[in-house]
Amino acid sequence: MHPRRPARPAAAALALASALTVLAGPATAAPATAAPASAPGGHKSGRLPAVTPVAETAPMFDDERGGNANADDPAIWRNDANPGRSLVVATAKEGGLRVYDLGARQVQALPAPGGPGPGDSPGRFNNVDLVHRMRLSTGRADLAVVTDRGNDRLRFFRIDRDRPGGPLTDVTAPAVPPVFSASQGEINDQRTAYGLATWTDRATGRSYALVSRRHETRIALLELTAAPGGTVGYRLVRTLDLPSSFRLPNGSSWTPCGEPGERPQIEGMVVDPADGTLYAGQEDVGIWRVRADLTSAPVLVDRVREYGVPAVYDAETEECAAGADPGYGGRRLSADVEGLALVDEGHGDGYLMASSQGDDTFAFYDRERGRGREDGHAYEGGVRITARSRELDGSEECDGAAALNQPLGRAFPHGLLVVQDGHDGPEDGPRTATGFKFVDLGEVLDALRD
Repeated sequence: MHPRRPARPAAAALALASALTVLAGPATAAPATAAPASAPGGHKSGRLPAVTPVAETAPMFDDERGGNANADDPAIWRNDANPGRSLVVATAKEGGLRVYDLGARQVQALPAPGGPGPGDSPGRFNNVDLVHRMRLSTGRADLAVVTDRGNDRLRFFRIDRDRPGGPLTDVTAPAVPPVFSASQGEINDQRTAYGLATWTDRATGRSYALVSRRHETRIALLELTAAPGGTVGYRLVRTLDLPSSFRLPNGSSWTPCGEPGERPQIEGMVVDPADGTLYAGQEDVGIWRVRADLTSAPVLVDRVREYGVPAVYDAETEECAAGADPGYGGRRLSADVEGLALVDEGHGDGYLMASSQGDDTFAFYDRERGRGREDGHAYEGGVRITARSRELDGSEECDGAAALNQPLGRAFPHGLLVVQDGHDGPEDGPRTATGFKFVDLGEVLDALRD
């Protein structure tokens, strides 16, 4: 979630714009093709359909009394032996990790570790994803992988549904290194591990984590490794830097507005396991597509409405004052682009879903890439997640999201969508409350097809 949102200009007509890429590390530099234009229109009625949640987690409060807990990103683990006993694993930032059953009831809470010394940044769990049946020194296991933004590391938790004391066990190797930082001082500056997507290469069976860096455009590819005693470590394979400035059709250069020294960061990411494609949401820019091994030139799939809008940062208000919209942005996404999720319908069919945080909507794109570099990913529609009752509200300013299009017992026979709610009402008041909403994925897909 972007803490200092600029003023939102009105959406304007879309024009085709080009994007340049910059690659870092061993990856080979190459220019990206222009991103495809989004077609006008939307749902048949001209308005996005509304879907209501089935359940919600207890609210979290990001203050001392609430344990500095702030809901951020979920992942859905399916219990193949008993789908009705599946779990949702979710991050709570400085509040650590939460585990829920399908009724959104908490079954486990794990604290984030402290900093190594007095005055050092404490642990802060930002994003979470899963790895299935990774080969450890003690046998195969399902893992929850977490970016510890506070300590600039990955953390690993083995999933054992019926283990006494809770289903998750920390199996992080003791000597895992920082992902990006060269010193504790750099870690304390918090340009650290942020967004996350996991990927298992079907050709080799090796598992990886793709990790973005806070306030930077860098993505790192880390290979996950088995360590002694059933623990898990990682090694850096390569990095890639997405662009921080863009050439507009009128010949001018545009850089998204932010605090001095902060580049347009990436958080929401997901990998399509069918073809090893990474989709990465650059919050103030749009959605990128690139090979998950970071060896191809990134292609911009869609842009936020605010793309190309000039803005000036005001240090007093800590906000960006936007100028006139030149009309180079997209029509589906309003910054920030946040949680990305894949809805798999089999045989290569399905959707790429994106949280459009600026207007509280969710956009769905065709999963198919098409034959050409610029083809595919047609916009298929969008939804809003709105209140079911006064007690069970919808989702606003959504950060993370996860979808699983498989039966999950009687509670969710048509699959589950879990989304973060940045303003959990009616609790949200003097103390800002956040949480997660559980939504029937079948209802979402029906709404898209109507």
